Amino acid sequence: MQISVQMYSVREALAADFQGTVARLVELGLTHAEPYHLVEFRDELVQSRTQHAIDFPSAHQSFLGEVDFAEVLEAAQAVGVKYLVDPHWNPEDWTDAGKVRALAATLNQRAAAAADAEIRVGYHNHHFELVSQLEGRSALELFASELDPQVILEIDTYWAAVGGADIPTLLGTLGERVQLVHLKDGDLSTDPAAQLPLGEGKMPLAQTLEASAHVAYGVIEFDAYAGDMFEGIATSVAYLNSHAS
Repeated sequence: MQISVQMYSVREALAADFQGTVARLVELGLTHAEPYHLVEFRDELVQSRTQHAIDFPSAHQSFLGEVDFAEVLEAAQAVGVKYLVDPHWNPEDWTDAGKVRALAATLNQRAAAAADAEIRVGYHNHHFELVSQLEGRSALELFASELDPQVILEIDTYWAAVGGADIPTLLGTLGERVQLVHLKDGDLSTDPAAQLPLGEGKMPLAQTLEASAHVAYGVIEFDAYAGDMFEGIATSVAYLNSHAS
């Protein structure tokens, strides 16, 4: 598993100085990052690839609704993205099995459209997809069972735990479909401000990393953090480096 970082964590710094922020991530030893708002930041990301020793193998971009998907794919190709991930879908739809199946069908359609560009599409969970139980399993597991083989999942291990999932069991159930994991720590509440650097909270990280050994990228993320964000990321990088198998 290679280490990456979700750039949403440093969104305030990016807004002030995009290229300077990317340079700071590289200084922390990161060679991979996961952008958000891919289409919006397309040109800055293309520039980053030429100016800094970093690439963007995965990216977040909403594309399951009414969007110009050709534009999304063009941005992904320009930035070098291989895993294109929709980061969020309406929480209320995850309480209805029919809507979950319809969403999976839409994602399958996007996967077929992306195949010619050699891009795999996927979905990133929060906690509500695990809280919702449908037909004897979580809504996320029902969703996964409806997906074509080329579709991937990016499991946010922290939010899945907040939603009540046993992370090693969930990752084992979903298997090779999981190509990306978000790694974060904290008090396991729904309050993003309570998130902490890896190793400083209540997440079962050793078991999570063991169960994630097959994934392509482990993506450090903070939705929020009370301390210095770059120091928090540095601490998390050090934790992962010290626990590398």
